[in-house]
Amino acid sequence: MSASVVSARSLAAASLAAAAVIGAVAFPASAAGHPRFDRPKVEISAVQYDAPGRDDRSNHSLNKEWVELTNTTRHAINLDGWELSNEDGDTYTFGHYRLAPRGTVRIHTGEGHDTRTDLFQDRHREVWDNRSDTATLRNDRDRLVDEESWGHRRHHHDGNRHHGGDWRHGGDRHHGGDRHGSWGR
Repeated sequence: MSASVVSARSLAAASLAAAAVIGAVAFPASAAGHPRFDRPKVEISAVQYDAPGRDDRSNHSLNKEWVELTNTTRHAINLDGWELSNEDGDTYTFGHYRLAPRGTVRIHTGEGHDTRTDLFQDRHREVWDNRSDTATLRNDRDRLVDEESWGHRRHHHDGNRHHGGDWRHGGDRHHGGDRHGSWGR
């Protein structure tokens, strides 16, 4: 074999090896530039678990109990099939609701007319326990999105964002039909 053939083969092999090394090093850098699928960023931003005033189970009192969810992204998030539940297993299921970009929605315990910023569970009893409870938000694939606890089990967010609380299990469950959400499992 001539020196030029060996040199050409050596040069080609060296070039391929160098390209492989550069490609392996450069791939993570170029992959970082491509958007990755991120999970929706919805958080329980506030909980009013102890309605101000007397707990008389009036609709007015029940609607002063609420959980607030905030979309922290710049894109609307479809909450269809998502669930908000308490420690007793009472569950509110969202139906056909899109949370606006950087938007907030309050889920009230009592009856009312659903709007873009307020949803109503149509319950006739309190949901949140005043002493201790946990509000858990799961997506339509049953993955934990966020949770908020208070009382002796308090652990997730700092307490400065939340106000009073109670999701009492009383056997009263709303199984919504035409509503944006429903209680039950």
